[in-house]
Amino acid sequence: MKKNLLLSILAGSVLMAGAVQAEDKISAVHAFPETLIYTKSFLSFVDKVNEAGKGVVQIDVRGGPEAIGMFQQPDAVRDGIVDMVYTPGSFYGGTVPEKDAMVASNLTAVETRANGGTELMDQVHQEKMGVKYLGWFDSGVCYNLWTRNEPAFDDQGNLEVDGLKLRGNAVYNAFFTNYLKAQVIDLPTGEVYSALQRGVVDATGWTQIGLIDLKWNEFLNYRIEPCFFSTDLGVIVNLDKWNSLSDESKKIIQDVAIQHEADSVSALKGKRDEDFAALEAAGMKVVSLEGEAKANYLAAAREKTWERMKGLMADSPQGDGNYDKLIGLFYDPAADK
Repeated sequence: MKKNLLLSILAGSVLMAGAVQAEDKISAVHAFPETLIYTKSFLSFVDKVNEAGKGVVQIDVRGGPEAIGMFQQPDAVRDGIVDMVYTPGSFYGGTVPEKDAMVASNLTAVETRANGGTELMDQVHQEKMGVKYLGWFDSGVCYNLWTRNEPAFDDQGNLEVDGLKLRGNAVYNAFFTNYLKAQVIDLPTGEVYSALQRGVVDATGWTQIGLIDLKWNEFLNYRIEPCFFSTDLGVIVNLDKWNSLSDESKKIIQDVAIQHEADSVSALKGKRDEDFAALEAAGMKVVSLEGEAKANYLAAAREKTWERMKGLMADSPQGDGNYDKLIGLFYDPAADK
């Protein structure tokens, strides 16, 4: 009896050890500071996965740009240094220029998930970068130009940028330099506050939300309409790591990601309205381009980005064969009317 009891205990221990080992673990980092609304959205996704995946799969967030530099994170997930990254596609646009289809999109992730656009984006990421494109989070939010001083317009109503110390980055530089003819100063997000404080820059592009989180509203007094572009924030996972997960783990993560794509669209629209109201109550003024100047401004933002995408795609070994298909899946002309 003692021998049987001992064997039972040993068998139970082995089963328990197997159950513990069966839980998949995923390490993750995020591009922006934890205080930013977009990072909070990603952390909400992580919480949902960890709740749904108890005993099956868990995501361990290692931190943000303080853990791995924001521009080094895409390479880190590709190389397996970390398993998952939440980041703008523009941070690895040299490798996957197709992400510009999201930048110039007037659709949301819900629509591109339904029409096959997200599936194609995943295929491109796997082929070109060796990562799984899990989902396009926080879509449906566009960008504005924000300035310290009242913006000037020429006789045709076009925005004048002479003398403007404009902060740029990989998302919108094709538009700023090729159409607006601005001389931009490239700065990562974490350095913009001090640059505004010191007068290094006096204008920047940024999304409709998050200005208050970053405290840039302490220096910026004008929002220029219309807004342009779309956020291209998404989650990528090392492909070898993804393939090593159990089918159950994959299903939990993918199902939560698809739901979060939809949830984040509605949540961030509400946040945008709250931020706009708070900014305007604090004295933020809104100025708008009108008529032909407005139409040209919006068309240039989209077309200069497409030009960049096509050129970079053409230079890659895979070529630009998906160019027209990407535009068709991520842009709907009727949505602009």
